[in-house]
Amino acid sequence: MTHFRPFSFSLAMLLALTPAAFAQQQAPKPAAPKPAAPPAAAPKPAAPAAQPAAANPAAGATLLGQFGDWGAYTANPGGKKVCFALGKPNASTSNPSGRPRDPAYLFVSTRPSEKVKEEVSVIIGYPFKPGSEAAVQVGSTNFALYTQNDGAWIKNAAEEARMVEVMKKGADAVVKGESGRGTKTTDTFSLKGLDQALARVGQECK
Repeated sequence: MTHFRPFSFSLAMLLALTPAAFAQQQAPKPAAPKPAAPPAAAPKPAAPAAQPAAANPAAGATLLGQFGDWGAYTANPGGKKVCFALGKPNASTSNPSGRPRDPAYLFVSTRPSEKVKEEVSVIIGYPFKPGSEAAVQVGSTNFALYTQNDGAWIKNAAEEARMVEVMKKGADAVVKGESGRGTKTTDTFSLKGLDQALARVGQECK
């Protein structure tokens, strides 16, 4: 990462490129809802072609309101309406320190056309170590994430609704990950305003 800018998803890709879409590279045919883990499922239609991420991943989206440290947004990637809450870390550390990375973001997105409600995902700002897991800690509760490129999603989909409820009531979410070069990062996201941002998202995308 020292000699090149890490690849990072655009907003449209994060919202459209759910884990099932990665499987599409193996067997390109249309498919259905998000699986619990990448190998588990039938592929979805391919996501938009990769393109450089905007400096602000909410570029092109409409701000519905700012609630504490979280913004509520709506967008229409590929003509399909999506709504999401977006937070940025208020503290980040890395070991070794000083290695460059793109900004990190925490999303909770709703996609009515796919019957997806409050899906948690992370853009970490660097390519994860292949095959590695990331983790989110809220208070004393931990959730494992599986990773692909610079994105991460909850490993056990059955825990996602509980994760969102824990986040709504928590003070901070601490995200830990490891890059392909072995850099270990810790990002702390304030959860102030998340509950209100998700309420606004729910009003816009029912």
